Amino acid sequence: MSTLLQKSSKKSLIREYGEALLVALVLAFVIRTFVVQAYKIPSESMVGTLLVGDHLLASKFAYGIKIPFTHSYIYRGDDPAYGDIIIFEYPNDPSVDYIKRVIGLPGDVITVRDKRLYRNGMPVEEGYIRYEQPNIIEPIRDNFGPVTVPPDKYFVMGDNRDNSLDSRFWGFVDRGAIQAKAWRIYWSWDDKDNSPRWSRIGKAVR
Repeated sequence: MSTLLQKSSKKSLIREYGEALLVALVLAFVIRTFVVQAYKIPSESMVGTLLVGDHLLASKFAYGIKIPFTHSYIYRGDDPAYGDIIIFEYPNDPSVDYIKRVIGLPGDVITVRDKRLYRNGMPVEEGYIRYEQPNIIEPIRDNFGPVTVPPDKYFVMGDNRDNSLDSRFWGFVDRGAIQAKAWRIYWSWDDKDNSPRWSRIGKAVR
């Protein structure tokens, strides 16, 4: 009798751990798919705002809730706004995630003249941008457009304007390809100094 109870107890324990693990995996999938996801910054295209080695959390539901692995919305939330920093599928390779700042909304006319950004014919004040080559003017990068942003698409640019492959080079971002809105830095590591950047941890992304 005691042997049967012992076997039953072991089976119950294994089942408990199995159920707990399954629930944890389901919760992790739901959170990652619909709530928040972690990303790491690998390049210098957003330097000034985001540094290489920044690890950030991004809101998955800021612009709505999508059916997993599709661009179809269960619920379509707010549309991206000027200045939002978004994570999206790179149009030329959807398996790669990009992060840039929203510069143009559907219907906007975007122009760059001698590095200066114009939206609908008006100069845009951008306190967040950085130029690595302020005195060098290159075609496309520094003189671009005018182009009109199509419906349901967005024009994005990196804050490090002289070192960013963005909408100036590969076009617009489809609304459905936007995955998340950058929210907050939860960890930052400086590979050059081989040390954490303590002052950046917990910093809001904007």
